[in-house]
Order: sequence, then C-alpha cells, then structure tokens
Amino acid sequence: MAPTSLIHLPNGQTITVTPIFGGLSFKANDLNTHQSVFPPGWTIILNSEDDEEDRSSWKKSGRPDSMDSIPEGSTVEKKTHHTHRFTTPTLRNDSLFISSISNPNSNEFKPASSPTRQIGMMLWATLQWYFHQPEPDPHLKTPASAKTAPAGRPQGEWRINIKREGIFKGRNLLQKLERMGLISSEDSCVGESTDDRDGDGYREMFVSRRTYWQLDARIYLFTLSPNVHSPYPASSPYPSRPGSPSNSGPAQGTASPRPETQAEVNAMATSQGLWAPSTPGPFASASHLPTYFPPPPLQYTMTDGIRHPIRAKPPRQGETFYTRFIPSVSQYLSFRVASLSKKPPAHTGPVANYQPIHDINPHYSDPNVSGMAALAMTNAASFGPNDVGYIHKWMNDPRVAHWWGESGPEAQQEEFLRKNMSSRHSFPVIGCWDGKPFGYFEIYWVREDILGRHMEYADNWDRGFHCLVGEAEFRGAHRVRVWLSSLVHYCFMADQRTQSVLLEPRVDNEKLINYLLEAGFYKEKEVTFPHKQSALMRIRREAWEAPHL
Repeated sequence: MAPTSLIHLPNGQTITVTPIFGGLSFKANDLNTHQSVFPPGWTIILNSEDDEEDRSSWKKSGRPDSMDSIPEGSTVEKKTHHTHRFTTPTLRNDSLFISSISNPNSNEFKPASSPTRQIGMMLWATLQWYFHQPEPDPHLKTPASAKTAPAGRPQGEWRINIKREGIFKGRNLLQKLERMGLISSEDSCVGESTDDRDGDGYREMFVSRRTYWQLDARIYLFTLSPNVHSPYPASSPYPSRPGSPSNSGPAQGTASPRPETQAEVNAMATSQGLWAPSTPGPFASASHLPTYFPPPPLQYTMTDGIRHPIRAKPPRQGETFYTRFIPSVSQYLSFRVASLSKKPPAHTGPVANYQPIHDINPHYSDPNVSGMAALAMTNAASFGPNDVGYIHKWMNDPRVAHWWGESGPEAQQEEFLRKNMSSRHSFPVIGCWDGKPFGYFEIYWVREDILGRHMEYADNWDRGFHCLVGEAEFRGAHRVRVWLSSLVHYCFMADQRTQSVLLEPRVDNEKLINYLLEAGFYKEKEVTFPHKQSALMRIRREAWEAPHL
C-alpha cells in the first residue's frame, strides 16, 4: 500500500491520503481551523485481482475478449478471480468504491445541494491520486501472445474498475456519474431487468487514464456554501475572473488587496468553504457552482473565404485558464492570457512553493492560520516586469530571435502583442511556474490560420500553438515535456470536438521536432510558407495518453 501522500488539486487545494485497513482515507487540508472532530473527507476500499491475463482475456461470463485466441474445438472454462489488497497499480485489475463520507459541520457549511456532484468530486479527486501512481506495464499476456516476447505483446489501456458497493449502491448514482462522463461501461445496451434497483448494466463500470485526463476538472470541482451563521463569510474575496485593463482607470474585478487583520486572513483562506480555490482563477465561483459551461450550438461564418465555426471568445487578459501541479518539479504550471497592462499582472493561480506566513507578515502569529491563507497572500504578489517587458526581453534573446525574428525596441513587441490580441482565431499566452512567467505561446484554430490554407484539409476543430521559453532557469528537456504535454492537454480538454493538435516548427529546428516526436507527435509532411519551410507535426486525440507528470 502506498504511504501517506498529498494530492495537489488544480485549484490549489490539498488532500492528505492515508492508508487504512483495506483502503485509503482522504482528508481535506483547507480547513485547519475547522471545528469538527472528524475532518471532512472520505474513505475508499481499493483492491486488486490476480494476474493481468485474467481480466484482459476473460469476462465475467467466462468468455475471452477474442474468440480468435481459442483453438477450434476447445472448451472455454470460467476463471476465478482472487481479490487481494492493493499494493501497486495493475493495468486492469484494480477496483475501488467509496465506503464512507465525513461531511463538514452542518452548523458551519450547508450540505451539498447535489449529493451526486459531491460524490463525483470525491471520485474525481480519488482518481487524481490513483493516476499519479507508477504506471503499470502496458503489455498483455493473452493465450495468443503467450509465445511472443514481452516487449512485442499487445498493449492494453490503463483503467480502474468502479464497483457498485458502498456509497455507489445508490439507486441511480452510477447512472448519473456515467452521464457526467466520469465513469464508462463497454455494455451499452438497455438491459432486460425491469427493476432498476438491482443495478443491472452498472456492475462493470470503469475509468481509463486516457479518458480521465480529457475530463475538464471544472465539471467536478465546486465549493460548499458557508451557513448564514458560520464564522466563515459566504462572499468570495476574489471575483471569478480578472478584469481586462482599461485606459480610463483601474480594471474592474481585480483581485482584493492583501488582508490587514487576522480575521481577514482566516476569511481569505476559508471564505468559500470546503474545496474552495485559494486564489481567483478558473475554479473560483461566488455562487459555489462548477465553473464549466458546455460549448454553444454551432454557428458558422467566413474569414478570408474560409467557412468555419464562430469561435467562443478566449479568456480575458490576465485570466488564468489552466493550472496543474507537477509532482516531478514540485511546482504548479499555469497558463494565462497575456496582458497589455502597464503593471505586472497579479498571479491568479495556485503556487506550491510559497513563503511561510510569518515571512510575509510577522504580526500573523496564530498557529491556526492555514497554509492556504499564506498561499493566497503570496499569490497577491506580482513577478518582474509587465508582459510587454517580458516579451521584449525574450524576443531580444539571440536564441529566441533566431527562430522568431521579432527582436527590436519595446514598442515593436507591444505592437506585436496588440496584433495578437486582435486576432479572431488565436490568443497570446504566458506560461508560469509557481506564478513566475517563463515563456510565450499562441494557441490558434488551424482552419482559419495560414497553416489551414496550406493543408489539403483542416478540420473545423483542429488546434495548434506556437511556443518559446524565455527564462533560462526554466529550460531543460524535462520541463519542455511537461509544458508541451500540458498545452496539448488543454487543447483536448477545451473542446471534445478537437481531434488533432498541430505544430509547424521550422525544418531546421531539430530539437523541438525531436521533443514533439517523443511526446507522441508524428511528421505528416512538410509545408512551404512564404517565410519558412516547416515540418507539419500532428498528434491525434486517440493517440494521446496523459500529460507529463
């Protein structure tokens, strides 16, 4: 069994995972001042079955996955599954269910208005822990591959089975979780049973790693509302979205100033209650509801003779739209829209390496002040120059100028950024490690981009991006793999209709091309632009497994 560990959720919250008899305990860490005897959380029962070949080759009915693997005239015998305690992940033989839930004190927080969504949130966070465990061997040993060398055997998809036990025995619970996209079943028939209480058709549910990483966390993460008489205020210290800069005055909806009193410190850490994000960003909601919205109905328009869907507006200037904790570097990676503001934009996302609260303000000496309060206060700080200043610095680095050709005075980079702010098919992005900018990116729709005009066919939902790393301290192969896979991750999460992500690096940029090949891209062909010869690199959704950890 895995030792005690910490989950860093993309909204900045942390959960302590502790082994218990037969399973694991998950406890929320964001309410250190909480008055309940039992900290809010839940427990799961996690088991493994015997060898991989049993689940991969034999179903509950006793029939193998493929009858081609059974010699003609042979009889099929049903295999028995032996359940044992979970130690390390297996490819398809692990199963779990939530056995119990500990809700926060009802005097302080209102019960979840949708228990199903609360359970979905707990299952999503559980899977966040599970799919950060060491990846199992993907190779399957089937009767047909018994004599094949291990490295040449067929490969299976990493998945975990969801058992209809414990909390999941609820009459329609698994059905609702399936409709939320969180769990799946290969059995897509209606079923013959007329009694929906027996769970017919919902006994073989699972979640695959590939599917899990394509789910938008905003569907599942939300907050519990403080009660009217709770010591924690119900209002949010942060707006859901930062405002864009305005020449006429300060931006509307900018982050609140740093707290001045101890009460404000506690309120900042707990004002939205359990699961609340520690900072403004893609998960912040004063209404305590999930912040995900489905795509609108299709409408079409024409751009330079190209018919394409009307695109949804990108996030606002300075708005953080992607956050993920990277355990291999113990930092949060985030992406936000670039800003034309003359002031450095305040970081609106979680950070992992923050100053202790006493270093921020020695007057805060209460040992009960949570780390989330210190985290929120640290995030109020800005890093370095404004975005135009960063882009000016990076574009004048000879290493970057060699590929981008945008060196020059700061006015040139400001005009460069303004032009990209006005694009209807792309938007400029600043990448940050723990809030510190490290690179510039542009995410675009391929169909109406210049690339789409040089392709035989560009799908309506194909996306692409340009990239540069400007800060030397954040260079290196490992970090490239992380941010590269994260941008692909975002493109696939942002719209489920996107089936491909493309890049078109210059043919002599061998280093980037090799990084792309390592990340699962393949070279489709070469494209001749007026200004460069490019390698068209593509990765398809069906070939993408997960972001780099």
